[in-house]
Amino acid sequence: MTPPEVAFVLGGGGHRGAYEVGMLKALTEQGICPDVVLGTSIGAVNGALIARTPSTDGAALLEQAWLDLNFADVFPGSLWSRARSALRQRTYLHANDQLREWLESLLDDDAFDGLAAPFQCVAACIEDAAEQWFTAGPLIDAILASSAVPGLLPPVEIAGKHFIDGGVVNSIPVSRAYELGAKTIYVMHVGHVDDALEVPSAPWDVAVVAFEIARRHRFATDLASVPDGTTVHLLPTGARTGRYNDPSKLNYGKLSETREQIDSAHKATLEYLTGPSHSPTNLVG
Repeated sequence: MTPPEVAFVLGGGGHRGAYEVGMLKALTEQGICPDVVLGTSIGAVNGALIARTPSTDGAALLEQAWLDLNFADVFPGSLWSRARSALRQRTYLHANDQLREWLESLLDDDAFDGLAAPFQCVAACIEDAAEQWFTAGPLIDAILASSAVPGLLPPVEIAGKHFIDGGVVNSIPVSRAYELGAKTIYVMHVGHVDDALEVPSAPWDVAVVAFEIARRHRFATDLASVPDGTTVHLLPTGARTGRYNDPSKLNYGKLSETREQIDSAHKATLEYLTGPSHSPTNLVG
C-alpha cells in the first residue's frame, strides 16, 4: 500500500457519532477527501460509509441514514423484553441481527476491497488481549466486531477468535494513521476528551472514570508521538459537551438530537477549515 497523504480518523461514541457526520459533510464540501479511512466502533460504521463514497454525495447519504435511523431498527424490543434477554443471554442485552440488517441495507455485501477509498477498522480480540485491525475480507463482520459494545452486544467470532468494541483498545485511532505514513490527519471524535474528571461519587461513575482515564491516556500518548512532518487536525463538535458523567451520554438509544449534532459539528468544522487554524503548521487544531 502506498503511504496515504490524507487520513480520516473516526473515533467511537455511540449515538454521538452524529457529530462525525457533520464533520465529514464539512470536509467533503471543502474538497478534502481521504486516501485512507480508519474507524473505531460507531466510527467504523461512519468510516465504511464515507469510504464507500468519499465525496459530498457520500456524506449526504450518510447524513440521511442517520436522520432516518430509528432506535428500533437496531435495538428492538421493550425495556422488559431487553431485561428478559439479558437474563437469558447473561452477558449482553441485544443480539446483533438487526444491526447487521441495517448495515447490510447501507453497504450491501461489500468487502473491504470493494470500497472506493481504503478502509480499516479496529476491534479488541479477547483471546489475544490485543487490538486487531481488519483490512480485508467481509466488511459487515468486521464492523460488527468493532462495534460490539461489552454488555450491550455480543462478541463477534471471526476465524475462531472473539472480538469486542474497538474502543476498549483504541478509542480514537490516530496512531494507526501515522503508522501507515499519513502526512495530514483529520481526527473526528465525539467530544469531552478534555473534560475534567473527578473521583467517582456514584456506582456508575466508577466504570466511566476508569474508561475515560484509559482512553484519554492512549489518545494523549498517541498525539505526543506524532512524527515530525505530520499534521493532525482535531475537528470540533461545536457543542458544549457537559459533564463527563452526564447519564445521557450513556443513553445509546438517544437519537432525538441527531439533527442538532450534525449541524453543530458541520458549522464548527467549516469555520475551522476556512479559518487560520487550518494551516500546514498546525499540529493539533
